This record gives sequence, C-alpha cells and structure tokens, in this order.
Amino acid sequence: RGRGPDRSRTRSALAPFALLPLALLAVAGVGAGRDGRLVLLDTVSRPLVLVAAVLYAAALVVTARVGSPGAVRLTGLLLLCSAANGLVLLAADVGTLLVGCVLTTVATARMARLPGSPAARSAARVHLVLGVAADAALLAAVALVVGAGGWRLAGVPAVVAGSPVLVPVVALALAAFAIRACTFPVHGWLPLVESRVAIPVGAVLSGALVKVGLVGWLRLLPLGEVALPGWGTALVVAALAGAFLALVPGVLNDDAEVSLGYSTVSQMGFIAVLVGVGLAVPALAEACVLSAVVYAVHHGMAKGGLVLSVVIWQRHGGGRLRGWVLAGGALLALAVVGAPLGSGAVAKYAAKRTLAEAPHLADVAAALPLVATVSTLILVRTATILRGHVRPGPVGADVGLVSWAVLCLGGTAATWYLAARWVPVLAVPALDTVTLWQALWPVLLGLGLAGAAAVAYRAGLVPARLRNLSVPRGDLMALLERALDRPARDTRAATEATPPARP
Repeated sequence: RGRGPDRSRTRSALAPFALLPLALLAVAGVGAGRDGRLVLLDTVSRPLVLVAAVLYAAALVVTARVGSPGAVRLTGLLLLCSAANGLVLLAADVGTLLVGCVLTTVATARMARLPGSPAARSAARVHLVLGVAADAALLAAVALVVGAGGWRLAGVPAVVAGSPVLVPVVALALAAFAIRACTFPVHGWLPLVESRVAIPVGAVLSGALVKVGLVGWLRLLPLGEVALPGWGTALVVAALAGAFLALVPGVLNDDAEVSLGYSTVSQMGFIAVLVGVGLAVPALAEACVLSAVVYAVHHGMAKGGLVLSVVIWQRHGGGRLRGWVLAGGALLALAVVGAPLGSGAVAKYAAKRTLAEAPHLADVAAALPLVATVSTLILVRTATILRGHVRPGPVGADVGLVSWAVLCLGGTAATWYLAARWVPVLAVPALDTVTLWQALWPVLLGLGLAGAAAVAYRAGLVPARLRNLSVPRGDLMALLERALDRPARDTRAATEATPPARP
C-alpha cells in the first residue's frame, strides 16, 4: 500500500515509451504511399504522425516530472488522446476517421475538466458543445459519402467530386473541421480551453490536435478533382479574418496561455488559406496540400515546444539554466514567426512558391507575410507577461528539460529535413539576400511596432481607456460560455435557496 504512489509515478514516467511504436511507424514508412487495409500512411499522415508522437511524448515527460496531484489521471487521458489523434491521422476509411474524431472530443473535454475549477468545467462544456456539433456534421458527411459509394479515404475526393452530394459534403466537411482547425468565427474555444488546462495539454492542443482539422479537410474535400471557387474563396476569407483578427485578443490580455492560443489561431489561418486555394484552383491542389503539411509539421513542433516553454521557464528560469531556457524559447519563437533559417521560413517559402503560380491570388500572397507580423506582436506580448512568472531558487537539469530541448531542435531543424526528404517536390529556401530579407522584414515590422507601442505606453501617450481595454477569453466563445453557465448558476442558486428538510 505504501508503494502505491511510487508505482503510479513509475508508470507515468514510462508512459512516453507507449508512443514509440507510432514514431517507428512514421520513420519506417511501412506501406507508405499505399492505401492499406488498416492505415493510410502517405505524405500527409507520415510526417504529422511523427510530430504527434514526439509532442505527446514530451507532454507526458513534463507531466510526470511536474508531479501534480492529478498527474496520473492526466497521463492516462493524454495517452487516450494520443491514440485518438493517431487514429485520425492514420485512418484509411471514413468510419475510422469518425471514430477518431469522436474520441478526441471526449478526451479533450475530460482533460479540460480535470483541474476541477468552475472555470475549467465551463471551458470543458464549451469545447464539448462545439466538438459534438463538429462530430454531428462529420457523421452527416460520412453518411452521404458512404451513400455515394465512398468508403476508403484515398478514393473519397474523386467519389465526392462526381456525385450529386458534392455541395452538402463540402459544406459539412468545411463546417466540421473548421471547428477543429480553429477557423474564424469558431476559433475562440482554443485560447479559452488552453488557458484553463495543464500546460502539457495546451502543448498538444496547439501542436497536434488542431491538425485534425487540416487532415479532415485534406481527406474529405475534392481537392484537385473539381474547381469550387465559391467555397474556396469563402474559406480563404474566413482564414485570413482569423489570422489577422487574432491580434486584438492575443495582445489585449494578461494570460500567456491565452496569447499563445491566439497565436495558434493566426497560424492555422495561414494553413487554411492554402486549403482554400487548393479547393478553388485544382491545378494547385497538390502543391497546396504539400505546403500545408510542411507548415503543419513546422507549427506542430515549434508551437508545441513554445507552449511547453511556459512550464520550463517557470521551473528553470530562476536558476543557472536561465540563459539556456531563454535561448531555446527565443529559437522556438523565431521559428514560429518565420524568421530566416528557421522552420517557419521553410514552410512559408513553400506556401509563397505555391501561390505564386496563381496570378489572380496575388493579393492573398501579398497579405500572408503579415501573418508573421501578427505572430511577432502576440509573442512579444507573451514574453512580457512571462517575465516575472519564475519560481524562486535554482533547479538543475531534468528529463523534462531534455525533452523540451528535443522540441527546440525539432521545431527548427526537422522541417528542413522533412521538406527535402519526404516532400521532395517542394524546394527549401536559398540563402540569398532577397530570400532572407523576404523572411525577415515581417518580423522586424512586428518588433518595431511592439517597440513603438511600449515607448508610447511608458510615455503616457496611450489613453487610460485603451490601457484598461481587454477582450474576454475566447472572444465570441465567451457568449457561448455564458449561455452554458446560466443553467448551472440557476441550479446552484435554487439549491442554496431551498431550506434544509426537517428531521
């Protein structure tokens, strides 16, 4: 009996090794490029599976190391979520895809509720409502696809393109996976949930789970089969709105996790633009798909590591490892915003080369670099929030720090390797002056705007009304949260008002 807690901690410490088969499957690439009976391992799923395995393993390591009271339960839920996430990425048929999405909804809602606070339960309700709505839309789309003769995911785009259910399937797929990909206007659940869960959960939410939306779009939409300029343009407009509007709530708050959540919303908007362009222009579909996958690989590793940097900074930022933690966090932040030589520069270079093939999309291509400016401003705000969030006293190196260091390297170097080795049709950026400047100027613009805002704030040039301005967590989702909380408040009020029964 006395060895119970020790045994639980040992199991938690061994939990990351459960992700080893998933990582080996991606690296070995058994059956890659073929529509197998059990899994579909291709240029879409293979790199994303590897990123998910590394990210979940790092989150499990940090969870076991922190050793919070709910660490054992959180470890079990992370393992369940990783299995569901892997099921979606490797699904070879529409039924498996649906089951995996439902399991991710359940696992995420349970992890969001785990802290036990009223705020955590409220965020879990919001996610559950949106997740159930997304799964219901997906179920309807799957029923239509099966009725049209589609079952294997490799053949679904062609089946949908040539069937009378084309329009309803596209509409349902866009709606179902827009929620999971945090596309405007249903984006607010991510910063709301991320700010109220354990930091390792936030890392897998931003780094891995939101990619379920991308994979769902790539599997069900008739990309490359038929031109749908209306639907594609609608997705591009919504994606750009989310990418740029995330700046306001991302800056006007005092919670680092909220800011990081809105940074993910902005970056996922960039990815959704590529999907919309591929839907509108079939000739660019293949290049858009590969560019989106490369960007998702970069974002998963770099953003997952950046979210974990919060707990690493809190634990190690006050000791002799402070400089190394600052350097690693800065490296990840530069990768996220697309600074030269980082993984973000590779991903954005691939996207720009893709959109350059469509002259009528020149305005979209010109606007995309400014997403890096938005991300820079949000991450600068995150850094200012975290300055004083350090536990006193030195803490030595541990396995959590080592796992985070792996993400630092993977979030910067892995995308170069994957883009050149697994997606050879995409070119990596050359190290010439023009290319480096194209990657650098949006970041410098963001840093310049942040510096100007800081100077104006300290000089008292910002009106008091603007100084105190803030946006509710989840912005539009705050309205849904209040609506869902009202019955719970009424129930508690009625319970408290009822007099106790007489004996």
